[in-house]
Amino acid sequence: MLSHTYALLVEEGFGGASIDEISRRSGVAKTTIYRHWPTRTELLLDACAQLGWSVDFVSTGAFESDIRVHLVELAQRLQTEGWTRLLPSILDAAERDPDVAEVQGTLQQAWAAPIRRIVEAAVDRGEISSDADPDTIAALALGPLYYRRWFSRQPIDSTDLDVLIGTLCIIARRPV
Repeated sequence: MLSHTYALLVEEGFGGASIDEISRRSGVAKTTIYRHWPTRTELLLDACAQLGWSVDFVSTGAFESDIRVHLVELAQRLQTEGWTRLLPSILDAAERDPDVAEVQGTLQQAWAAPIRRIVEAAVDRGEISSDADPDTIAALALGPLYYRRWFSRQPIDSTDLDVLIGTLCIIARRPV
């Protein structure tokens, strides 16, 4: 069921994923769908979990290598078709639909969570400034990657990642 929903999301975007079409494609009755997911939003959120962001944070013991491991993985994911087609449709639909905005916010929190954990662990080790704000570091890490992928439409290469990681290390170590 969720795989059919995710495939529809990738093909048609968030706005095109209706319960009727999910039912038709999956062969599952709408009543059965609603029994498991009381709202379309709940079903779509579960299907979005197919994006694979249940990343377990495994510390390498150093802020720079931790952030590098995570950002390299993110850069690779930003090159996959599912990501490139689905995320913009979620952002677009979130501007008009509060339920979709809730889904988008939940997804974004999940995607930023590993970076927040990396920052918190580095603060605990005394490696970076105790003033380093995990949410700010997450925004500074994610923003440039999203910008290159969707706005400038430039590839994300190892040089870009090196510059970004170096900048994050400088910012995280600087006292406020």
